[in-house]
Amino acid sequence: MEFLAEYGLFLAKVVTFVIAIAVIIGLIASASQKGKNEPSGNIEVVKINDKFKTMQATLKAAVYDEAQLKKEHKEEKKQAKEEKKRNKKSTEDEPEKKRVYLLDFYGDIKAAATEQFRQEITAILTLATPVDEVVVRLESGGGMVHSYGLAASQLARITKRNIPLTICVDKVAASGGYMMACVANKICAAPFAIIGSIGVLAQIPNFHRLLKKNDIDFELLTAGEYKRTLTLFGENTDKGREKFVEDLEKTHDLFKHFVNENRPQVTIETVATGEVWYGQKAIDMQLVDALETSDDYISALEAESDIYHVSYTKKKTIAEKFGIGVQSSIDKTLTSIVDRLQQTRFFN
Repeated sequence: MEFLAEYGLFLAKVVTFVIAIAVIIGLIASASQKGKNEPSGNIEVVKINDKFKTMQATLKAAVYDEAQLKKEHKEEKKQAKEEKKRNKKSTEDEPEKKRVYLLDFYGDIKAAATEQFRQEITAILTLATPVDEVVVRLESGGGMVHSYGLAASQLARITKRNIPLTICVDKVAASGGYMMACVANKICAAPFAIIGSIGVLAQIPNFHRLLKKNDIDFELLTAGEYKRTLTLFGENTDKGREKFVEDLEKTHDLFKHFVNENRPQVTIETVATGEVWYGQKAIDMQLVDALETSDDYISALEAESDIYHVSYTKKKTIAEKFGIGVQSSIDKTLTSIVDRLQQTRFFN
């Protein structure tokens, strides 16, 4: 028990010190950010072709014997010389190698990745032309209508420039995810990828009876007949429910129109039931165009194209960086305490 008391006192001192430092740094960071815009970020570009070559070289070094490696090295030197000669003889009239810009979008309910997505697309549109291609690896089960509507609009910026857009779905593009995918000129899906869910969902708990049971009054004041149709704490009415469903139907109609406009080949009334389909069935319903993984699609482009993976990374403020450090320290401290207590309990 004496050990625990001493350890507790020590821990209290450490926590007090850490909090004091956090407050000071927070004040400094806050003062330094006054009058400044939001922290900017960086566009990072990685050439995928180089990554493939590195992977291949690593595998060859492990698999080939010394004689094979020497032969391979000579062959590579020969090819490099020939390519250098071709480049010297090439004229300005010869077409440039196609560029493929690769993006990733992993969507949550709020489609929070949209902000970095718009930055990536803006960067690409400064250089891309109709002879290039944009490939997006998309994964999302959907979420808020307005958030995914904006994300889909970002993709539409690409197609409006007549730049080919391909969406690759390895796992799921449902609801808002499919709203984004349908903008593409081509949609590829893995065999067991989940596609569809062209529907609208809303679910609201109601605590009115619980409040009434405990004699708790709740008042909701609005201006406008339908400012609030259903509530969490008030008594919901049939008229309110009818209006709420009516609004859902309107949203569903907008969703159906958007899909039909971007993929006129689908029979919209057949697919807009809220159901989902896996790969092959999604092709039969014309919701997707090809059955292949993003890896297959990108690998097929690698030989004839220069592929660039583009990502946007937002710079963290001092406060955010320190917050991560403090959280890490707290986690380590708590882990240490738990381990020490477990040891004490075991040996005593």
